[in-house]
Amino acid sequence: MTADVDQWGHGRVTEALREHLSDLRDSITSGGSPDLGAQGIREAVATKLTVRSASTLKPVFNLTGIVLHSNLGRAHLPESAIAAVTAVATRASNLEFDLDSGKRGDRESHVEAMLCELTGAEAATAVNNNAAAVLLALNTLAMDRKVLVSRGELVEIGGSFRVPEIMTRAGCLLKEVGATNRTHAKDYEAAIDGETALLMKVHTSNYRIEGFTARPGEKELARIAGHHGLPFMIDLGSGNLIDFGALGLPEEPTVADAISNGADLVTFSGDKLLGGPQAGLVAGRADLIAQLKANPLKRALRLDKMTLAALAETLKLYSHPEKLRETLPTLRLITRDAHDIRAVAKAVQPAFEAVLGGDYSVGIEAAHSQIGSGSLPVETLPSSAITLAPLSGDDRELRQLSSAFRQLPRPVIGRIHDGALWLDLRCLEDEDATQLVAQLRELEL
Repeated sequence: MTADVDQWGHGRVTEALREHLSDLRDSITSGGSPDLGAQGIREAVATKLTVRSASTLKPVFNLTGIVLHSNLGRAHLPESAIAAVTAVATRASNLEFDLDSGKRGDRESHVEAMLCELTGAEAATAVNNNAAAVLLALNTLAMDRKVLVSRGELVEIGGSFRVPEIMTRAGCLLKEVGATNRTHAKDYEAAIDGETALLMKVHTSNYRIEGFTARPGEKELARIAGHHGLPFMIDLGSGNLIDFGALGLPEEPTVADAISNGADLVTFSGDKLLGGPQAGLVAGRADLIAQLKANPLKRALRLDKMTLAALAETLKLYSHPEKLRETLPTLRLITRDAHDIRAVAKAVQPAFEAVLGGDYSVGIEAAHSQIGSGSLPVETLPSSAITLAPLSGDDRELRQLSSAFRQLPRPVIGRIHDGALWLDLRCLEDEDATQLVAQLRELEL
């Protein structure tokens, strides 16, 4: 077992061998007839070590129909960002070193100027996710004081993150104004007192209230806040930087819109519509950003060098909007033509039929993808899906099929709907389609 010791180390091989010998003794005691040959034992130990050494975090095929799936890693990084991460991860970098002066620098200098250019803000800062951005802003500007928020904007996002709870953790006091469906400017005016620290608007990106509704606009809230000498903060969440309408997509507010409408601070995500790595970004007034940077919490929430490198390269892509669909994976996937997706479905259907055709019906159905991660929850994108339904109609067989796809070398994640396993192909591009077809022969049912 010399080769195994060289690969995994003496201690791990010894431990695995002892465990296997114990399993053999248990099997013999129970009346079994295990393989007691030296070669069989060596192979069993090697298999055990290989399984243990396999990474638990691995690439999967996201065929759920949700492009920015929170459980599946959200945005795919562009190639330039991946290269930048590799570069700074494998050698020393000027993370906090000013090459011109030869003195200590600011790590956020690598992204702040670009954020300001793209949003129209005076200054910007970055932390590890948008929840942290909201926490930092509230803790800095409103600790032990009141924050006014409409009742219709007290959202809960994935992982049971709720606005009221983050306010409590930030040390500020939530003051609800208006009603769930209707809030007016006069509600904010009536609630402002000497203990009020700021006005906050939360973009309800993961749900929509329709019908008998009312809500003051951002410009009006900015006017009210300014009249009382208070900051006006918008938690935009999804972090859109471009005009979706111009791309034939449903309208979504941009960070630049929020700034131009009078927001003093805007918080947003890096790994949602922006299409970069996980990050929480804050753009706005220079004096307020300076206060955020001076908060001791900022160091605990700051970005590491690899995230900063990926974020910087992602932001650079926005300087060439004509090529953005091509260079930014998130935008490429959500603007993918429905006819192209159906063509992929027709191309891979025979491979599914060859493997499953005897026991399953293999079809192509029109599907409706979602952008995901709380972005445009009501709007859908036309797509196509491979549908796999057991001829027996047995639900247990269907769930076993779904499990078998998840056990492939690169797991395939779909969704069970209407008696079939649906594999939405919006996120399956040509190279991935080839890989998917190649591993179908390894499906174990």
